Parts: sequence; C-alpha cells; structure tokens
Amino acid sequence: DAGSSVEEMEFNWDEYLEDTGATAAPHGSFKHVDTSLQNGFAPGMKLEVAVKSDQNTYWVATIITTCGQLLLLRYDGYGEDRKADFWCDILTADLHPIGWCQQNKKILKVPEGIKDKIPNQEEFLQRVLKGACSAPANLLEGLHRGKNPLDLIAPGSRLELQNIRDSLEAWIVSVVENVGGRLKLRYEGLEDLDQFDQWLFYLDPFLHQVGWAAQHGYSLQPPLAIRSLRSEADWQEILKKVKEEEEESSVPTNLFKDKPVIGVHSFSEGMKLEAVDPMAPFVISPATVLKVYNDKYFMIEIDDLRPERASSQRYVCHVGSAGIFPVQWSLKNGLHLSPPPGYPGQDFDWADYLKQCGAEAAPQSCFPSLTSDHGFKENMKLEAVNPVDPEEVCIATVTKIKDSYLWLQLEGSKKAVPECIVSVESMNIFPVGWCETNGYQLRPPRKAIVNKQKKIAVVQPEKQILSSRTVHDGLKNQELNSSDSVVINGKYCCPKIYFNHRCFSGPYLNKGRIAELPQSVGPGNCVLVLKEVLTLLINAAYKPSRVLRELQLDEEAAWHGHGETLKAKYKGKSYRATVEVVRTADRVADFCRKTCIKLECCPNLFGPQMVLDKCSENCSVLTKTKYTHYYGKRKNKRIGRPPGGHSNLEAAMKKPNKRRKRRKHFFVHKKKRSSTSVDNTPAGSPQGSGAEEEDDQDESELSHSLAQDRDKRKRKLRTFSFSDDENKPPSPKDIKMEVAEKLQLDSNPLEWSVADVVRFLKSTDCAPLARIFLDQEIDGQALLLLTLPTVQECMDLKLGPAIKLCHHIERVKLAFYQQFAN
Repeated sequence: DAGSSVEEMEFNWDEYLEDTGATAAPHGSFKHVDTSLQNGFAPGMKLEVAVKSDQNTYWVATIITTCGQLLLLRYDGYGEDRKADFWCDILTADLHPIGWCQQNKKILKVPEGIKDKIPNQEEFLQRVLKGACSAPANLLEGLHRGKNPLDLIAPGSRLELQNIRDSLEAWIVSVVENVGGRLKLRYEGLEDLDQFDQWLFYLDPFLHQVGWAAQHGYSLQPPLAIRSLRSEADWQEILKKVKEEEEESSVPTNLFKDKPVIGVHSFSEGMKLEAVDPMAPFVISPATVLKVYNDKYFMIEIDDLRPERASSQRYVCHVGSAGIFPVQWSLKNGLHLSPPPGYPGQDFDWADYLKQCGAEAAPQSCFPSLTSDHGFKENMKLEAVNPVDPEEVCIATVTKIKDSYLWLQLEGSKKAVPECIVSVESMNIFPVGWCETNGYQLRPPRKAIVNKQKKIAVVQPEKQILSSRTVHDGLKNQELNSSDSVVINGKYCCPKIYFNHRCFSGPYLNKGRIAELPQSVGPGNCVLVLKEVLTLLINAAYKPSRVLRELQLDEEAAWHGHGETLKAKYKGKSYRATVEVVRTADRVADFCRKTCIKLECCPNLFGPQMVLDKCSENCSVLTKTKYTHYYGKRKNKRIGRPPGGHSNLEAAMKKPNKRRKRRKHFFVHKKKRSSTSVDNTPAGSPQGSGAEEEDDQDESELSHSLAQDRDKRKRKLRTFSFSDDENKPPSPKDIKMEVAEKLQLDSNPLEWSVADVVRFLKSTDCAPLARIFLDQEIDGQALLLLTLPTVQECMDLKLGPAIKLCHHIERVKLAFYQQFAN
C-alpha cells in the first residue's frame, strides 16, 4: 500500500534454506575453494619444534590439523594420545623444517613427558623420519612465513593474463581487489578505466605470474579491444615500467602450483563440435575448430550462417576447457541444441549439417571424460557469479544436472538472466556462506521475507576469543593449548572435519552409507561446516529421525553454542529439531567427540583428526553388540548413553513384565523413553502414536521370550563370549538337516560372532546375502532379533529373497528355543 515501508532484512542463508525447503551444495564439491584455504601445511607433515620446558632443545612434532596461521602439533612419541596436543602460531613459535637442528648445531632431545617411552633416541628418530614429509622451509622462514598464499596477492600485485578472445598473446594485469582468491584485474596502462576489468579466480588456467609469456614463447601485447587507447610508444613504456618494478609487485612462484595442468589435445582445424560460449553460457550451439595454435591451445568459433554478421563469438580453448562437447551430446542427453543463426528451419540435424559444411565431427577421444561423482543434486543451493555482470554473486539453484554440468537459476540479479550452464569444476561457483565469509555482498532474493518470527535464545557469554594479532602481541614465543579459541582475519575458522570410514559406525549409522560420505568437510565457518557434517550423518542413519532425536538440543541443558535447525526425512514424513553446534575452533574437537558418543559410534568416526592407520580406540575389532558391552563392562560407563538411558539384552531380561516399546533395529541395546520427559519427539514431528511408534511395531517377540526364560537358562549358559575367535564357529558339516528342515546346532547362536553368522548363511541357499551381514556387522544376538519387516527395510531386499532369508532365521530361532533356552 502507498505510504507503507518494508524494512530491508539482512539475508540469512539458514532461514532461506528453511523457508525454501532446500539444501546447500556440499562444501567438498568446490575443490577450488578448498585449495584456496590451504596454507601449504598438511596433516602428517613433520617439523622441529622448541620444547616448551626447555627452549634450548628441540624435538620432532607432527602436524595434526591446520587453522589459518595456526598449527595443531603433537610431539612424536605420544602415539595416539591427544592430551599433549598444542597449538602454535607460525609467525611467533620456534618452528623449523626437518634437518634444521643438525644444520645449525641445535640439540634434539626427547621431552620429559615421553622420555620413558623412547629408550633409544637415535633409533626412534631414524624410524619415524624414514620417508617423512617435512614442512616446507619457505613457509617457516623468510618473508612469507605464516602467510596464507592468497594473502600474498595483494592489491597492486601484477600477473599476466592470456587473451582468450583474440589470440594467445598475453598482457600485464594488476590486482584491484582480492576476494577469497577471486581477483578483480585491470589491464596495465588503464589505471583510470574500469570498463575492461575482469574477475577471475587465481587458479584460472589462463592467469600466470609475470614472466610466463617470455618463458613459453608468447608475446606481450595488449588485447585488440584496448590497443587503440594508447600509442605503441605508450605501451612499450608501460612494459618497461612493469619490468623495473617486477620484483616488488611479483607474487610467489609456488602460488600457482595447484593450477590445473593443461594437457595435449588432438583437435584439427575444421572439426565440428557442440559448445557453450563462456561469456554467455545459456545455450549449447554448433561450433567449429577455427585454428590450432599448438599441441595445447586451439580456437573455437560458435557457428553463425548469417552473411551480414559483423562479429563472431570465438575463444581460445585447451583440452580441459569446460563447455565443449562431441556432436550429438545434446541429443543423447535430451537437451536442446540451438541451431546456428541463419540456419534454415528449426529442426537441426547434425548429419545434414556436416554434409552441407563438408566437415567432420571431432571424435569422442578429443574430449575430456565427464564424471557424475561430484556431490551436486537438483534443487541444491549455492552462490554463483552472474556471467552477464561478473561483479554480482547471486543465490543459485541447481535445476538440472547432466554428467558434470549444472544448469543454474540465478536469483536476485539486477537484470534477469536465463539459466546458466556451468561445469561442476567451474571457479565461478561457491558454497553457501562464501560471500559472508569473505566480506562480499551476496545478491539477496527479490522476494523479501517479512514479519518472520525469529527464535530468540539467551546464551551464556563465551570466553574471550583470541585473534591472530592477540596471539602475536601477547603470546610471543609461547605455544597455544589445543583448547584455545581462534579467529583468523576476523572470521571463525573451523578446521577440516574428517570422516574416518574405517572406524566403528555404531547402532544408529549405516556403515555402507558412512563409507559413501566425502573424506572431509571444510575448512570454513564453524557453524556452516558442522551443520553440513550433522546433516550428512543424519542422512547416513538407518532411521534419520532417530539420529535427529539423539542430536536434539535438550531444553533443560545449559546452552553454550549456537542453535541450528536440522531436518530429517523418514518413510515419507519430515522431522525437524534444534541442534546445538559450537561456533569457535577451540570447541570443534570436543563437539565432534561428544556427538560421536551420543551416537554410540567410535569417538574418532568424525572430527578434525584423520585416522591414518589404526584408530586409537581399537574399534575395528568390535561389532555393534560387542562395542556396547566392551565399553559398558570394561570402562564402567556406556559410551553415548542417550537421555533416558538404554539397556542391552542382559538388562532387558531383568524386567520381563515391563512393557517395552517395539523397535525395528537389529541391535541389542534398546532405548527407553524418559519418564520425566513430556515429549521427546523432534519439534514439528508427529506426536504421540506418530511416525516413530508406527515405524517401530515390527520387532520380534524374541526379547520377551528370552526374558521369561532367563532364570532357567542362566544356570546352563556359559558367560557370553565377546571374541570372534573364542568359540568354535558353526560350519556346514556341523549344521545337521533333518527331513522336516529341523535344524540341529552345535553352538549357542547367542554366542555367534559375525563370522559365525556369515558362515551359517553361506551353508544355505541365501549365501549371496552373507556379504550384507558382514558389512552390517550382524552377530548372533542381532540375528535372533531380525524379522521380515526389518530385513526388507534395512537390507533393501525384495519380498521373495526376504522371505527365504527369514525362513532360515526362524529355523535358527526354533533350534535356539529347543536346544538352549531351557
């Protein structure tokens, strides 16, 4: 209405994703962003560090993780013990590459805390340093010490840019702005003109350090578009000035070491193909190889049959260039191929067109192989550069995916643009939150969201956050504890979170789905990284709604972090709950460990530490049932006991008369609803007898029968064995079949290991299913809890094979009752 005003609201990605019901594209899918966050140090590298208790001596340490200019280190000799881990600021700490002490006559001496573990220092060092990777010397010493490589591309730095529109010639550009590695570049000599500025990511294959053209035999010439703006004498004077100032404006030589390597192509002049113009990536058109420069570069021209055309769309390519496809690629993928302007009719046919042109199609072998393994899915959100106005970075939605190409719909651009076609490896797309992290304006959506009720929470004051400058000024030559909170360049920095696929996945998480998760997520904004990690875990669960419940913020608990709304879908129903995540790097490791404990998985399943060889928890030998028993008995504390507690099979037997909620899990330990909790379902989920109870009505009656017979058989049964090797496993010759298919067992199935279960199945006509039981670590106790609905859902079996399998399981149950229950 006239006179009304709408207060412009600050855009919030979390609220927007919630309102649209969309998900963010995974951080791991943007490899160029991941590369830009690397500081040159990597977990596993070794270096020599001054010993805190004796600054005159040094010892070898290994990098555990990195966070900006900070390194989390562990002295060699502590093994998997993380208690002595410590943070070091690269700028201030006494750090050196391997071999520095020997070269400078310094003393390498074992720290007091591990002296008794290393009786022979020389032998120990020889062993741990064999084949070790040292931290790069140039990152620990000199002018570049402690600096992120990206920070070295400061405004005023000079680079060389190949001109992809006219020829292979290059010209000098100066950096006007650096936004997280995305550079605003201005041609040298046009200091007062910005209309020819270009935005490129620093890893772009056509961007090089000064001197590249001369080294590779290319000439330095300004592009034709600007050449007439200055006289030839002026351009030569500009070039002379650049060479005089080369040393002070140059960037490090190793800055471009992660750039894509350009391979050899096999295109010939006159070949036809399909292509997307990188400057207007909205349609796929027929194109021609116009010129071949050498074995690395060739020029493509978008076909235009109009006789009166004034200009052409042409650009230089290499074998790895995005947006070039073989003839018929569009047809095979159900896409529209835009006929060349001037083509008679709308029904374009490649066979007729090639015949008319007298040309041949470029063979399939000329093109790069396309991959579909990239993590993007339809309707995912991300941030993308507007190709029409590269100053703009907009919200983008993935509308279509074909091989390794995305169709993006941009929102909020000043002028509406069609869907853009981009490669999944494009350096013009970024993860959700990238603009905010780098202080750049993201174009918000046009539709304003007003009168939105916001959840307000009172949080306790957090402890003081140390900035890198505070570390530099106040903690000179001191080591930071691993518990210290860190902010780099004013941004919350979360280290990489690794998924250690070999670790025990626990009762809630599907081991097969965990194995499909990316190796790592991050680094980046703590809240965004951890939210993505939790979302991946929820989606990797047997029952996502159950995991969401375990992670749900306890309203009565003290709130020390940041509340995030997470969602889960299960059996067609949607669940939503508020989950607490931490906001600072110092709390990430503890948060991951506690979350693992909540989910009853190995404490190292995910976290900022990569498990390289053997997990410190020795979880690889444990099955689901044994893990709970092991930690419950040996450590007098159950890992990850959820609110309200849980019981294993033995505990369940003690309360035969108590009504138990039925569940569909294979696993022995059961979760009980807390008597003090009014409603433990996630906010927004069905209440009372809703989805969770409906989902859980299929559990076997076995536990009740076992409970009733507990006292009788307690005197007869041996103590449960929790070793895969202790009992004699059943073998096909031990399993006696009678005419009426009555099974005779030589050992108690309650004591069967996973290997025993697999061996039994291999003796039946369900042998092909044994692999599933091995992968899901189903032992004898879990086997006795399986039912037909459980088998169908959790093993993804069709009805026929599921019935056949359950027939054998029922035979085992019957034999158990007849032989061992009494």
